[in-house]
Amino acid sequence: MGGIDRPLTGPTQNRALSGDEERRWYCLRAQTKREHIAAHWLRLQLELETYLPRIRFQRVEARGAVWTTEALFPNYLFARFELGAAGPQVERVPGVSEIVRFGSHCPAVPEGVIEELRGHIGSGEVHVVEERLVPGDAVEIGSGVLQGLGAVVTRVLPARERVRVLLEMLGREATVEWPRGVVRSARGVREGLLREGVGRRGD
Repeated sequence: MGGIDRPLTGPTQNRALSGDEERRWYCLRAQTKREHIAAHWLRLQLELETYLPRIRFQRVEARGAVWTTEALFPNYLFARFELGAAGPQVERVPGVSEIVRFGSHCPAVPEGVIEELRGHIGSGEVHVVEERLVPGDAVEIGSGVLQGLGAVVTRVLPARERVRVLLEMLGREATVEWPRGVVRSARGVREGLLREGVGRRGD
């Protein structure tokens, strides 16, 4: 990985724009609480389109209800690029930990999922949720990818549950994209990402 706050230098900066491979959306795992730094440097260094949806909500604490803004999927963001040409450079950008993988496979995020999120979040990339997050509240999410994504935007869910919806969706995409005859389970990978991605953050 590159230094935390050092930009890339030399001829690698604009390689994300080269080649004939189709640009697709991918999910990136950021370093803890550095999603915004990763998005900034991806745009600045590699001129990539990024998407970092956030929510603003009231969290009930001992001192009362406190407004807070955080990534919709803590420690994760989206970027659009050519995986073969730009993948290695993307993982060297400050703030980026890695492209989300299941085994050796990096599942692309369907365009429709990004559009669905944008439809819920709005153009400002910050969606205000009026209800409060109360520790210990029961969480119920409908079945289906888009139902789950709608739930994480329109309701205040703990960070771990929001990330779980994201990783379950990516796991399904990975299963669809794996070559025929290759049978793998993404469950263990998803659980590992959950532990690493949000295990150090307060829910």
